[in-house]
Amino acid sequence: MWRLAQQQDIPAIERFLLDHVQSSMFALANLREFGLNAPAPRAMSMWMLGDPLRGVFGITNEGMILPQCPDLPEADLTAAADLIRGRTVMGLAGEASQARRFLRQAGWQDRAAHLDRDEPSFALDLRDLIVPPTENARLVPLSDGDRSLLIRWREAYHLESLGTDPGMARKAAQKDIDGYIQRDSHRLLMVDDLPVSMTGFNATLPEIVQIGGVFTPPALRGWGYARTAVALHLAEARAAGVRKAVLFAASNAAVRAYVAIGFAPAGTFSLVLFSDQMEAAS
Repeated sequence: MWRLAQQQDIPAIERFLLDHVQSSMFALANLREFGLNAPAPRAMSMWMLGDPLRGVFGITNEGMILPQCPDLPEADLTAAADLIRGRTVMGLAGEASQARRFLRQAGWQDRAAHLDRDEPSFALDLRDLIVPPTENARLVPLSDGDRSLLIRWREAYHLESLGTDPGMARKAAQKDIDGYIQRDSHRLLMVDDLPVSMTGFNATLPEIVQIGGVFTPPALRGWGYARTAVALHLAEARAAGVRKAVLFAASNAAVRAYVAIGFAPAGTFSLVLFSDQMEAAS
């Protein structure tokens, strides 16, 4: 039977999630930054199943479901869905087979979504990082860039990669860029002092980072700027003690860029964002 996690359960939850870190970075990073049952939008409620622990099920205050439930019976997934009946649900992010099984058990497999895709997942031991030639290229913090340009790039990312409603994309982009600057989580690649690509980490632990928000404007694609930006940022992280990087790729071009700097396949990740995210799940 699922039970609600308490503060004293966090060490056990973290150990379990680290055993499945490829698809647990959002949950781990949120847990370490915001904790359990806190008021922040990304803070989580979490439930635990089994002794020894066999499954963890979380949902953020803003309604993002973050499951780590490998090999659980269908009845346990149904029970997990029942835990959040009546709560606002905006989407789900997790290992693909788990995510699809959960959506079926919850009865949400046909729920309207503006983003619903399975993406190949990759991992890299940073000892094996390949850094491309970087002549005339350098990374700078986003705070050194043109904020209006970065917002336009992020707005384009929302429209192209996340399926965000055009009427909401600009506001979302402004919020994202301001957050990236505040957290110092993203970098801008400059070549001959011109901005050409953006990269970043969307979940960070002292030992592991998850890459996210990589964007190169269409007119500048095909020159290897994204792979250079990601590699330089990972080299920076490696120098600070990070040992591993994970990611999931949204396109074949992205896959080629990541493989070129050493990433290897590591499963499949599902990302679902419901169209009716402001409505309570039923």
